[in-house]
Amino acid sequence: MLEKLAGIEARYQEIEQAMADPETAVDYERMAELAQEKAELEGIVSMYRAYRRVLDEIAQAEALLDEEADDDLLALAREELDRLTARRAALEPELRTMLLPRDPRDAKNVIVEIRAGAGGDEAGIFAADLFRMYTRYAEARNWKIEVLSAHETGVGGFKEIIFQVKGKGAYSRLKYESGVHRVQRVPVTESAGRIHTSTATVAVLAEMDEVEVHVDLNDLRIDVYRSRGAGGQSVNTTDSAVRVTHLPTGIVVACQDERSQLQNRARALSILRARLYEIEQERLQEEQDSTRRSQVGSGERSEKIRTYNYPQNRVTDHRIGMSNYNLPAVMQGDIDEFIDELAAREQAEKLQAVGA
Repeated sequence: MLEKLAGIEARYQEIEQAMADPETAVDYERMAELAQEKAELEGIVSMYRAYRRVLDEIAQAEALLDEEADDDLLALAREELDRLTARRAALEPELRTMLLPRDPRDAKNVIVEIRAGAGGDEAGIFAADLFRMYTRYAEARNWKIEVLSAHETGVGGFKEIIFQVKGKGAYSRLKYESGVHRVQRVPVTESAGRIHTSTATVAVLAEMDEVEVHVDLNDLRIDVYRSRGAGGQSVNTTDSAVRVTHLPTGIVVACQDERSQLQNRARALSILRARLYEIEQERLQEEQDSTRRSQVGSGERSEKIRTYNYPQNRVTDHRIGMSNYNLPAVMQGDIDEFIDELAAREQAEKLQAVGA
């Protein structure tokens, strides 16, 4: 571990020297790259230097114990050594965690896709509930949300809603929400008071730019048509809606709103890039580990990850066996309890995998 940390510190010092070079200072693109890399390394370098200071102070305290004969000074040295040893023990797991390979998507904005599953109109209403839950969660973190595409059911629900979340660390938090969400409650249309079970699927995709995921225009079929609102009414009188079909994979993305065809096309391509990147990541994961897949945060679309039980005022995350008995708060976006535990479990698994 110390060898890796020393190498990181050496790289940090190289960056500092390069940024101080007058020739680099006039190369704005290079300076921006160096500044970003420096910022990414700053935290671990700072902690490593603090850890090294603790090691030096431990060595000094141990030397004092070997040399000192005065009882009062010896007692002070032992007390200081105990404090420093505890500090070293606290820093070591933090440093190991910071050395774990980071998901390059964690810092990215996300595209969230919510689709109604089994349950008819009630599933569509549940999809709308999940959309509101994530909206509240984003608002609490000062993230921005923009709806990219929505297909309403006409009863206050969504067959499908796709939206973008912009904000620091959006993917690192929301990635744990991918999967099948299940609701158990009495629908407002149920006269006999029977509890129904409905589902909605959530997909969380990291937003990718054109450089990261290149899409060959020759692989696309782009159709334009007139935008339609809920119930089939015309939203506008121009062919502004866009449907993009990626011929090699068969992926279809459609976007429509009151704005221009160009904007809808850009949005559709953004969603397509995110889906193509996700497919490639899943393929690589299968190649790297065909026998064992992580049960925490795997993002499997078929995996039932959470149940929202209204009669029991309970929300249960099945991946970690955790239940929360304040369902209204959860539906208002209070989901950090689940996300924090999922992140901690994932981190522990990674540490175990590298033998830390």
